[in-house]
Amino acid sequence: MALPDDLPISESLAVFFGVAGFQWLVSGQAGLIDAIVPALLFGASVFVFRRWRERNRSEDES
Repeated sequence: MALPDDLPISESLAVFFGVAGFQWLVSGQAGLIDAIVPALLFGASVFVFRRWRERNRSEDES
């Protein structure tokens, strides 16, 4: 079973490490749950946007 090409894994990881790193720099400790939530929300929004864009492209070509 292969993963689809439009999954935003690298983008979600970038947001996760960015939020966790910022929290670690500011307060000295990283809250993992506080970093996971924005990463998942951002990943979901990128996924939905990519699916929407792909659907619009296929409708334009028809």
